[in-house]
Amino acid sequence: MRFLPIFLALFGAAFAKLPELSKKDVTDEFSQIMQMHASTKTFSPELVKKMLVSFVDELDPAKTYFVKADVKKWIDPTPEYLEKVEKEVSSGNFNEFEKIHDEMIRAIERRRLFDREIQQMELPKGVKAKEFKDMDWAESEEALLTRLQRVRSLQIASASKLNEEVKEKSIQRIQKRQDKFEEEIINLDPLHKERYLYSIVMKAFANSLDSHTSYFTPDEAQQFMISVQQRLYGIGAQLRDDLSGFTITKIIEGGPAANSKEIKLKDKIIAVNGEPVVGMDIVEAVELIRGEEFTPVTLTLIRESSKLNEKGEEIGSQEEKLDVTLVRSEVKLKESRYESSKEPYGDGAIGYLRLYSFYQDQESSSSEDLANEIRKLKKNENLKGIILDLRYNSGGLLNQAVQVAGLFITKGIVVSIKDDTGDVQHLRELDGKMEWDGPLIVLINRASASASEIVAQALQDYGRAIVVGDDHTYGKGSFQTFTLNPAKSDQVNPKGEYKVTRGRYYTVSGKTPQLNGVESDIIVPGTLSELDIGEKFTKFPLEGDKIKENYADDLHDIPFYQRDRIKSLYRFDLQPKLTTYVPYLPVLKKNSDYRVKNDKNYQAFLKELKKDELEEDLEEDDFGKNDLQLLETYNVMKDLILLQKK
Repeated sequence: MRFLPIFLALFGAAFAKLPELSKKDVTDEFSQIMQMHASTKTFSPELVKKMLVSFVDELDPAKTYFVKADVKKWIDPTPEYLEKVEKEVSSGNFNEFEKIHDEMIRAIERRRLFDREIQQMELPKGVKAKEFKDMDWAESEEALLTRLQRVRSLQIASASKLNEEVKEKSIQRIQKRQDKFEEEIINLDPLHKERYLYSIVMKAFANSLDSHTSYFTPDEAQQFMISVQQRLYGIGAQLRDDLSGFTITKIIEGGPAANSKEIKLKDKIIAVNGEPVVGMDIVEAVELIRGEEFTPVTLTLIRESSKLNEKGEEIGSQEEKLDVTLVRSEVKLKESRYESSKEPYGDGAIGYLRLYSFYQDQESSSSEDLANEIRKLKKNENLKGIILDLRYNSGGLLNQAVQVAGLFITKGIVVSIKDDTGDVQHLRELDGKMEWDGPLIVLINRASASASEIVAQALQDYGRAIVVGDDHTYGKGSFQTFTLNPAKSDQVNPKGEYKVTRGRYYTVSGKTPQLNGVESDIIVPGTLSELDIGEKFTKFPLEGDKIKENYADDLHDIPFYQRDRIKSLYRFDLQPKLTTYVPYLPVLKKNSDYRVKNDKNYQAFLKELKKDELEEDLEEDDFGKNDLQLLETYNVMKDLILLQKK
């Protein structure tokens, strides 16, 4: 459920109808959420500290209003102050949050003065969007003024690529959005102020519990459920808001953008059907792009390309503006399934299975599809080994994680769930039939998350697979529940809805991937290996944990009257903990390190990864090279096959 925090980020600035919250409602919700939460059951100074920081961030997420001195008391509080606020919040007293709100009103007045000053100033040139990533609070008012100048320069530079009339409309839209944001905060109507304050307190509280617990206003909850349920027609691309437009970060195979061949990754959308989107909320921009099936939509794009001299040498970059018209259609996420291939090796072949998500519907499932592909490979080839590629796989259905792991083990616990009560439930593979019992490598990167981490770690625990790739996976080992029933999305609570982290996942070794992820047996760097992405880099991640290992499964979670009946059958052919690959790992690591260090192409690739301007959405193809991480994984598999043969 990693999409939910993204949803909040998108709709947080949508100025939705305020929830009907009273002070008692807030304290009641606090109690209910903590009762459900995996670990936090009571208020503490540390929790209150996180709440204060989150509240400040909710008011000024872009860090363009406050300076550090304005908020130092709240973002760097003393122990004595925290004890005081803890007592107040526990009793339903939110005076300190009102003070932060009042400080924000003063900051808005200062920002308006600065904006008037900036209108008379000459704006700086050459401002890049990356300057505004992961910013801290401005150290002084002078530094804040400079920051606002540079933000305005970036926005106007992008708008200037449009014609004069549309440029002016775009600038007006930016100002209108800012005015609306500020009016929401400075509205002094008592009921409005109270409900606004309590909604931000609720968001700050939920966010402070962990990185996946969230509070939704009624409109946010409604919009989310609509986006999940309805069939949307668009262009098949993912966007990122860069202040100066919306950069295309991913093109979905089979969608209009991919089929047209005219759209490229990193193109920046600055207008839709002539309507400027610079300064627009990303939700509004997406709604402009979407529409009725088979209707046209024209995107105005800015594309950056290399500037070459007469000798064909790169001497800089240049931008071009172009209009591309696409016909909207239903985007079928073909890439969210799987792909299968083989590579000849010796007198046989190495099988390659890439799984993009863990899915199940009336027609197919991830485990059935992979099982069929393995059977085809075994039937048609002298199969030497299988590479299961789980890179960029962000998860899916838990039962499918169990069944996919079950393709490579006999019987046994695949994953265990411990909820907020401390009860542990085991999910087992039961049929005892392996589709493949030979050499197996699981390829991962830092974007492999949730269900993919369960499969990788379970197969690693049993010694059935060698994990290869980035140093670790994403690190999401928690599960959440949502208070709104998708089947009754028209019955949204006027007080709001929430999503709560209820517990953690563990594999048979008792380890959870939460926070640190699954560690690779052999590190083979890829595109994400230098990037700070993963659960441990989120704002307030849930801590890791461990339970006892369960290789010798005693079925203690099964009711006693069923336990004896199934024990004898279940324990027959129980998957043992293997050491098959242990003798080979030192040689495999040594050989892989040698190849990577002596491959000029790979070293050039790794050098590119260390550049500051590298974006998180890049993949190997951005460097004009093959998938080097996968190629080296094939080499590791070939080494393994040879070593086992000897």
